[in-house]
Amino acid sequence: MRSTLLIPVAVLAFGMACSDTATSPTSVGQPLFALSAGASFGPGVLNAAGTPSGGHLQSGSIFCVVGSDLSITCSTAEYKINGIGNTNANALLDANYSATVDCTNKGGNLVEVKSQPETAPASSGTLRAKNGSLTVTPITTSAPTAQQFFAAATCPNGNWTKSLAGGSVTLESFTYTLTFVGFATPAVSLSGS
Repeated sequence: MRSTLLIPVAVLAFGMACSDTATSPTSVGQPLFALSAGASFGPGVLNAAGTPSGGHLQSGSIFCVVGSDLSITCSTAEYKINGIGNTNANALLDANYSATVDCTNKGGNLVEVKSQPETAPASSGTLRAKNGSLTVTPITTSAPTAQQFFAAATCPNGNWTKSLAGGSVTLESFTYTLTFVGFATPAVSLSGS
């Protein structure tokens, strides 16, 4: 038997101010869709309700790209938001990946894997406004390795062999947000699913 294991990967960039915003998978099973390598999402625009009065995109563009290794990079070049006063911001990239882990005994029988979802966050600090301007640099997250999926999967005992069914990991969805400190609504929100 096979069991699908979901591992959400949350990469919190440019700020610790966003608390537990990583999402957890709500179902287990093969995804109805998958994001493919080379897919591009955007361009993103500024949401007026989440942007300080006078804030506007000065240069660059806001978009996310899925790499050939299923990594996600949001805004492969920096973009600049002007007219925001001294308001700092936080960027968050949250990606959900899945893979099916098989446990095989010495007789070649497959068994169901029992495992729990895992989150792998990373942070790099707060984006600081300078002279009424905010420069947002690219943020990237990578797909979990087979070893990370294996570590989260439990076989009946150590004599069973773990493998990824189909030998691959699937990118199910992602969300990229930029939220100014003191605002409940993100100024930028891009998602792929």
